[in-house]
Amino acid sequence: MYDYSGLLELAQTLKCEIVKDFPLSAITSFKVGGPADVLAKPVSADDAIRLWRWAKQENVKVLILGKASNVLISDQGFKGLVISTGAFKKLELLPGNKIECGAGVSLSALCNFALKNSLTGLEFAYGIPGSAGGAAYMNAGAYGGEMKDVLVSCKHVEALKSDFLLGNFSGDELELSYRNSVYKNKPYLITSLTLQLKQGEASEIKAKMDDYMHRRIAKQPLEFPSGGSIFKRPPDDFAGRLIEICGLKGYSIGGAQVSEKHAGFIINTGKATSKDIKDLISFVQESVRGKTGVLLETEIVSI
Repeated sequence: MYDYSGLLELAQTLKCEIVKDFPLSAITSFKVGGPADVLAKPVSADDAIRLWRWAKQENVKVLILGKASNVLISDQGFKGLVISTGAFKKLELLPGNKIECGAGVSLSALCNFALKNSLTGLEFAYGIPGSAGGAAYMNAGAYGGEMKDVLVSCKHVEALKSDFLLGNFSGDELELSYRNSVYKNKPYLITSLTLQLKQGEASEIKAKMDDYMHRRIAKQPLEFPSGGSIFKRPPDDFAGRLIEICGLKGYSIGGAQVSEKHAGFIINTGKATSKDIKDLISFVQESVRGKTGVLLETEIVSI
C-alpha cells in the first residue's frame, strides 16, 4: 500500500476526519464493497481542494462519494483516496423561498427542512436514500418529479490539469436530463446546491410526503440493502415490467436477488458480494434483451 503519512498529517492540520482501510460496505446502500485505502471527510471546499491537490501531486487516485446510495463498489475496494462529502451539512433558508443545502445533507433531512418552512416542490424526493449532492449529480427523481424541477444552481470544486478552481453552474449550464447532469463523468466535487421552492400549506406538504413514503414501503423492498432502481426507465415502458415478464422475479446469483416485491430492484439478501450483484445485473440485461429486444441501461455507477 502507498505510504499515506503525508495525507494523514495534512488531515490533522485541517482537522478533517480521516480513516485508513475504510470498509466501503459500511456506507454503500448495497452494503457491499471492499476497503478504501483512505477515506477523508473535509468540512469545507478549501479543505477538499487541499486533499485533492495532495493526491494529484502524489499520483493517488481520487473517488468522490456522497451517501453512496447509487454506487456499486468492487469487492477489491478502491486503491486511493475517497473524499466524502458527508460533512457538507449546511441548510439555510434564503430569501425568495430558496434553500441552500450542503452536498452531504440527506434528501430526507432536506425534505423535512422544506416542510418545516412550509415550502413545496421537493415532496417527490422524500424517502430517496441519497444525499442532496448525489441527487443533483444524477438528477434524481420519482413520482413525476425530479431535481431539474427545483434545482437552481450548484457550487463545486473543479479539477483542472494544473490546479483546482471553485465554481458554480446554474440554469441550463447544469445540463439536467433524465438521470444525468453536467457533473457525470467529469472531475467535479459538488459542495452545495440552491433550490427554488414555493410557499405551501405544511399539512398538505406532509400529507404528500407521507403518501409517497407509504407507496415506497408498499411497493419497494426497503427491508433489504439495495441500490434503489437499478435500471433507467426504457422509452414508453418500465424496467420492472420487462424483467417480470421475463420470469426473473426472485432470480438469484449468490446473495443477490431480483426482488420478489419489485422486479426493478436487485437486493442483497444478506451475503451478496459486489460480483454477485454485477453478474445478476448482466444476466437480467441479457435475458430482457433476448426476449424483448430492449437493452436496459443501469442507473447505478460501478466503481
